Amino acid sequence: MTAIRGAAAITGAASGIGRALAIELAQRGCDLALADRDEAGLKSLAAEIGGQRKISVHRVDVSNPADIAQFAREVIAAHPALGILVNNAGVALMGTFEEIDQAQMDWLFDINFWGVVHGTRAFLPHLKTRAEAHIVNVSSIFGIIAPPGQSAYAAAKFAVRGFSESVRHELAVAGSAVKLSVVHPGGVATSIARSSRTGVGVTDNARRAQMIDRFETAARTTPKDAALRIIKGIERNEPRILIGNDARFMDILQRFRPATYWAPLQRKLEKMAKGK
Repeated sequence: MTAIRGAAAITGAASGIGRALAIELAQRGCDLALADRDEAGLKSLAAEIGGQRKISVHRVDVSNPADIAQFAREVIAAHPALGILVNNAGVALMGTFEEIDQAQMDWLFDINFWGVVHGTRAFLPHLKTRAEAHIVNVSSIFGIIAPPGQSAYAAAKFAVRGFSESVRHELAVAGSAVKLSVVHPGGVATSIARSSRTGVGVTDNARRAQMIDRFETAARTTPKDAALRIIKGIERNEPRILIGNDARFMDILQRFRPATYWAPLQRKLEKMAKGK
């Protein structure tokens, strides 16, 4: 069991799961180091939490390793009791592989994958000095299944999963007190789809609107429920945290049909869209 105490650093904290997680951790006695590019969102969150906990806010672009290194230095100085790191920041990119260019794929990987790697590297030396500590790396259900139109996103989230599992095993072999969980949310009602970028080859705005609509129809888990599930996973030292009935279903389907899951899943998704 990992106790929820001390301080937690959260990237992508200004909205969505990150914001909900900050609120829930504060209510459980955690001080907070909140990072995002959205400074206004961070200040709003800090004001909402109020003076009940010590809070520091940091404008951080997780695609920039120097930003992450500075973030770690500032956080460790401000919160010596830091014991939880949540690498949560992420973006989405809509379009098939042929519709996105290499620059767009690099942009997504710099945030969704390298941001996790650099965050883990920057904070791990400090976390290893703690009697107990926990790293939470947010992947996606698209780190377990890979639907069409998500080649860049799925690739990055699969990479987060592989990286996280390997590091977790390394920590265990070394007898480290640092635990690591990888999170696979299904559809969570956040703004990630509406704020997503579209491939340079996508010229049909109606298709973009349809993709957003389908995501929001399927996104039935609230950010608060996602945050509560993550906290439970931290407390139980769960190596893999699935969020939502949809994520659990897709995980099971992939286990039974590892190479042929897409056809039955597509039929189910189309049925859900028609029944909206």
